[in-house]
Amino acid sequence: MDGRFTGWPEQAMDVLLQLQGEPSQAVRERCRADRERLVRQPMIALLNDVADADPRYEDFSVWHYRTNSWWWQHQSAVIRLGRKVEIGLRFALDGLRVQGAWWYPDPGQVDLFRRAVAAEGSGRELAAAVAELSEKGYDISGDVMRRVPRGYPADHARVDLLRHRSLIAARSLDGDGTPHTAQAVDDVRTAAGDLDAMLTWLVRHLTRPG
Repeated sequence: MDGRFTGWPEQAMDVLLQLQGEPSQAVRERCRADRERLVRQPMIALLNDVADADPRYEDFSVWHYRTNSWWWQHQSAVIRLGRKVEIGLRFALDGLRVQGAWWYPDPGQVDLFRRAVAAEGSGRELAAAVAELSEKGYDISGDVMRRVPRGYPADHARVDLLRHRSLIAARSLDGDGTPHTAQAVDDVRTAAGDLDAMLTWLVRHLTRPG
């Protein structure tokens, strides 16, 4: 790698194919060097190029390998924007996927989220951002309660958002094989722009003063 992202080479898919199922330790060790060079290093280059465009994206991590075979089959990375608020990327045999997420909340964050959702101004702002992402093809998910949380009316205008204990917007960036070209950098930057309104809202409202 020369430090700039040019796309995941086709050989990266060959390595990931070898790691499907429950690969033995011998298979993992045989693939380790090629996986590092062909799968993980391109993700690092991609994130560096994305961070060059916006200093907010400089705090990122590209995961190493863990015991579970899933981590060998999927190359994940995160860009941290705030406490438990991240942009996540995942490259695997099914392509490149991006998500904006608030998850695994810190103590007190769920209460802060609900209060901001219930408030008229901030609540409308988040609802509009989430609706726009849905219209652009993002899947909206998260840890969602079956019932409205205690203390909030069942007919609240934003009852669906109030039931969230985490919030994720995700979509695939597979268009025309772009993960295998430098176009993926622009695709990720575009997705980050799409996610910006929701993620900025989450950072602003889920960070306690001081």
